[in-house]
Amino acid sequence: MAGPAKDGHDEGCQVRLPASASRRCSEASARPGRSALEPRESWKPDTTGNMTVAKRTRRGLRLTVTLLTLGAALACGGAGGAAGSGPGGGAPGGAPPATIVEMVTLEPKPVEQSTEFVGTVKSRRSTNIQPQVEGFITRITVRSGERVRPGAVLMEIDSRPQQAAIASLESVRAAREVDTTYARQEAQRAQTLLSAGAASQQDADRAANALKAAEAQAHTVEEQIRQLRTDLAYYRVTAPVGGVVGDIPVREGDRVTKSTLLTTIDENAALEVYLNIPVQQAPRLRIGLPVRLLDEKGESVSTHSINFISPSVDDATQTVLAKLPLPVPGGYRTAQYVRARVIWNQDPGLTVPLTSTLRINGQYFVFVAEEAKGGLVARQRSVTLGPVVGNNYVVLGGLKPGDRLIVSGVQKIGDGALVKAGAPASAPGGASASARGGASADKSADKSAGKEDR
Repeated sequence: MAGPAKDGHDEGCQVRLPASASRRCSEASARPGRSALEPRESWKPDTTGNMTVAKRTRRGLRLTVTLLTLGAALACGGAGGAAGSGPGGGAPGGAPPATIVEMVTLEPKPVEQSTEFVGTVKSRRSTNIQPQVEGFITRITVRSGERVRPGAVLMEIDSRPQQAAIASLESVRAAREVDTTYARQEAQRAQTLLSAGAASQQDADRAANALKAAEAQAHTVEEQIRQLRTDLAYYRVTAPVGGVVGDIPVREGDRVTKSTLLTTIDENAALEVYLNIPVQQAPRLRIGLPVRLLDEKGESVSTHSINFISPSVDDATQTVLAKLPLPVPGGYRTAQYVRARVIWNQDPGLTVPLTSTLRINGQYFVFVAEEAKGGLVARQRSVTLGPVVGNNYVVLGGLKPGDRLIVSGVQKIGDGALVKAGAPASAPGGASASARGGASADKSADKSAGKEDR
């Protein structure tokens, strides 16, 4: 057997030339500037127009060498193709090995349809303190944060003008009492003269009417004094309920009116959460609807039920007010904002892990494993997803119970790729394989794929 050629090609690529042609090619390659296939001298016709025998021989030799070179090139190409198709080269058209992925069988489970809102905590025992009279504050007897009882004096307003008005009316009352006494005496005198026939009936009636007018004027002054005395009590601002005094925005010497907020008194009990629900979602509200309060991490703290739904819509915000009581304060304070998740329903549905989805041009896709002739094949499906519940998306469309969802390795596969079930994935919420059903389905798929491989 001939050894390998020096240029690295195997024996199948060597071309054997005739001895005369090989010798002439060697002589031609030894001369600089001349090709091995180029004839040594130009072809020139003889004077008779006919070619000599030697020149015809050189032309035939050149054609022979060209044909042999082309045949050698074709032979090398065929040998390379045959070698590539052998066991060591790997068939270009052969099927690639199946990719091992994790998959779960979709099963319906109760899925919460919920919406999160921001609520405000308010107390039914929270009171805004405003004065009922106008004047200058002369004394503040409490501090912010102090607990007070009902009737405790909070602050005092200058009452001297009111006291002066009362004193003036008391003087008027004395004058009216004198007028009443005189009118009564005149009436009695006129009645005596009328009985004796010394006075006319007209005089007696005039005296009686004067007495009634004097008594009415005295009664009017008395009522005015009573009203002023009642208002005088308002110059001492007292606590209508017990609780903790809030911020006091006013200071001694400030002039206040009936619309000035002096302070607040809050009892951190009987708390309620106020929720403003958009009017579009108001038809879904109902008494007893569960509401879950969340902390700053989104974890559930407590669950309560709606006990009040406003019959009207707020024209400024186009929302409907809903309330839920907080039987236990649980660290909440009046006017605090809280995160509240309204649970509309818990109908059975499907969920898929966040990591199993792909987003392409705003559309979500997942891979599902389907039976095919060569085993399991990954198929890309367009899905419609809803809100996120935990680490899963709620599936609104595109999947059905029993589908084998590929939950890992989605970056390594494409539509139509061969896949093989690996270790069962942990249960991802609604899109989890049960301990028996999902695992058995994956094992059966693994066995069928193994049979196809054998």
